[in-house]
Amino acid sequence: MKSAERINYIKNWILDYLDSYKSKHTSLVVGVSGGIDSALTSTICAMTGIKTIVVSMPIKQHSEQISLSQQHQNWLKKNFNNVISYNISLDNVFSVFIENMNRFDNEHGFANSRSRLRMMALYQIAQSENGLVVGTGNKVEDFGVGFFTKYGDGGVDISPIADCTKTQVWEMSKELGILDSIIMAEPTDGLWDDNRKDEDQLGLTYKQIEEAMKNNKSRYYNKYKSIRDNNLHKMKPIPVCKFKDE
Repeated sequence: MKSAERINYIKNWILDYLDSYKSKHTSLVVGVSGGIDSALTSTICAMTGIKTIVVSMPIKQHSEQISLSQQHQNWLKKNFNNVISYNISLDNVFSVFIENMNRFDNEHGFANSRSRLRMMALYQIAQSENGLVVGTGNKVEDFGVGFFTKYGDGGVDISPIADCTKTQVWEMSKELGILDSIIMAEPTDGLWDDNRKDEDQLGLTYKQIEEAMKNNKSRYYNKYKSIRDNNLHKMKPIPVCKFKDE
C-alpha cells in the first residue's frame, strides 16, 4: 500500500470507528511531543474534519522538544481549521509527585510516571470535550518491543498508527508535508532528564528492529527478542482471575 493510500485508510478507519460508537464523540485528543509519531497521528486526525485537540504537556522537557511541539501545533492550525492547541505544563504536578514518592525512588518508574501523568491530563480534557484519546504508538513500539510508555501513551481509546512501522511513519509524514525538523529529529520519548533517545534505550535502530521482526535469521534478532521478551507483559491482555463455577 502506498503512503497516500495508507493515510486515507487510517483517516477512514477513525471516521468509521466514531460512527460505530454508540455514544457519539465530537473530538479527538492527541498529546503532541514534537516527535514524528504524534505529528503524523495528529495530522491524520485533523484530516478527518473532526474537532482535533492537540496538547503539549512538558515535564522538565528539553527546549528543543518543546519547540518542535509548538512548531507542529502552529503548522496544524495553519493547515486545518478544526485544530485547537493547548500547552499545559505539568512540571509542578510532577515535582509534587516526586516529593511525595521519594521513598520509592526509581528512575525508570519516574520516567513511566511522566507518561501516565500526561495520559491523565489527556483523559481529563477528553472527558470535558466529549472526546476520544488517540494513541501515537507505532507497530515497532506497541507490538515489537513493547516500548509504549511514550508521550501520553499510558492507555488510550484508539491507536490509529499501531499497525505502521517506523519506516511507514516516516514515509507518510513526508507525504503529508510534515515539518522537516520533526521528520529529521532523532526519536525520543522525552521521559528522561538526560534527553536520551529511543535508540539509546533500545540498543538498536528502528530499521534494525524492523528487520529482526521480519527475519529471525537477522543478526539483530537475538537482541530484539531479548527486548521483546522483557516487555511481553505490556503486549498481552491484563490477566484476570476468573472463577469457573460463577
